[in-house]
Formats: sequence, C-alpha cells, structure tokens
Amino acid sequence: MGTFDCIPRAGGCVVSKNVINGVAPVRWMVRHEPLNPMDNGWRVFSGIDTDEFIADPHNMAVVDYNTLCDIEPACIPVFALPAGSDIQLIIDDEGRRRWFDSNSGDELLF
Repeated sequence: MGTFDCIPRAGGCVVSKNVINGVAPVRWMVRHEPLNPMDNGWRVFSGIDTDEFIADPHNMAVVDYNTLCDIEPACIPVFALPAGSDIQLIIDDEGRRRWFDSNSGDELLF
C-alpha cells in the first residue's frame, strides 16, 4: 500500500491496529492536544475496539496521518478539526461515508 501524500507535514497519529491491519474500519476519531512536535493529536479507533483493547499499548501504533488517509480517504477532510474534536464515521450499506460529531450528533459537512 503506497502512502497517499495529500497533507504535507501532517504528523503522526495513534491508530488502532484493528484499523491498520484491516480487521475493522475507522469508526471513531478524537483529537487531543499534541504530545510533541511530531504528534498531530489524532487518536483513531475501530468500531470493535474495547476499552481493554485500547488500554494495551501493543494494540495501538503511531502512523503518519497520510498513511491513515491511504487506509481511509474519508479522514482527509477532518484533519484540520481542532483539539477537542470527537467524531465518528458512519458507513452506510451503500458504502457512503458520513462524519458526525459524537457529542452533538450533528453531521459534519465538508
């Protein structure tokens, strides 16, 4: 899989290995304040990740945000959302992808 370099200097994000390994698609994304200059703050989870799974650091990996976009192109437009963002990706039966704010339930339109 080649990296889809759509966002220059995007930095790294922490992603569930369920997403990275194709076990389950992206479902949840939460943006924290970055921990260091290379961190963009995004934390990415699949719909099958449990609290127990997430708590084990071996189940998460740091990847370049462009690598995440290569796995799930729907992540491209949400990159610029601010720290504090908590969003979920809903994929309907026809494969259409839609982002929603996890707190308000509002659809995010890009």
